[in-house]
Amino acid sequence: MTGSDIRQRFLDYFGQRGHRIVRSSSLVPGNDPTLLFTNAGMNQFKDVFTGQEKRDYTRAATSQKCVRAGGKHNDLDNVGYTRRHHTFFEMLGNFSFGDYFKQDAIAFAWDLITKDYGLPKDRLYVTVFETDDEAAEIWHKQEGVPLDRIYRFGEKDNFWQMGDTGPCGPCTEIYIDQGAGQGCGSASCMPGCDCSRFTEIWNLVFMQFNRDSAGVLTPLPRPSIDTGMGLERIAAILQGKHDNYDTDTLRALVLASAEATGQDPDGPFRASHRVVADHLRSSAFLMAD
Repeated sequence: MTGSDIRQRFLDYFGQRGHRIVRSSSLVPGNDPTLLFTNAGMNQFKDVFTGQEKRDYTRAATSQKCVRAGGKHNDLDNVGYTRRHHTFFEMLGNFSFGDYFKQDAIAFAWDLITKDYGLPKDRLYVTVFETDDEAAEIWHKQEGVPLDRIYRFGEKDNFWQMGDTGPCGPCTEIYIDQGAGQGCGSASCMPGCDCSRFTEIWNLVFMQFNRDSAGVLTPLPRPSIDTGMGLERIAAILQGKHDNYDTDTLRALVLASAEATGQDPDGPFRASHRVVADHLRSSAFLMAD
């Protein structure tokens, strides 16, 4: 599947399940002074999660343009040197505003990636917040994920928030095992390791709190769902690549940089070509917005 196929299949899946397909918001937030750029799919729904805004739907799905080049979520220094970091990327997401919660969010995600996208269950792992027994039980009893493929991590890894303040909550993440050949060789290698063996596919956030400037967590009026799956990352997996820059979403720009400079795209200036490709996309979409 091409990147466009993957995006459309995602939106079609959730559209058929009662979700409103909502257009991507601008990369420059129009009403949020806490953000320089839109950095996640939930940004445009922030006031819906907190109860300050009402919409005529309770389920939504988007392919949101995002830039992470500053603030809490800043990937700028890693661009070009890793396989999966970008300043600009698309975030595929489904959202529930007080409608469904953990049970259905997990069921939707597992169904989409194992059936529609055809990923093998025996290569998939999940992580949950360390005290979230409910999510762990849903993964095991509802979806049949073996207990030895469910890992528990603390706030650093499995509690998500868009910035220093705002809606937040515990999360569960889905990983795929890319094989020992992509790993660090350590016997203790597991999801969350810094090597490339286990790739995070999808983050499902259980929006339950609003954090204020003093760090105080206040329960949201309605527990909600916010998920995010990077298009470039799932494209690499489905296209049999181990590097986002080798997918159809980015490779053409890498080759154009190589042609313009007369340098091998995979030679000594490999990282530079990738930086050019990434920054061209970011610049183009930012200027368009």
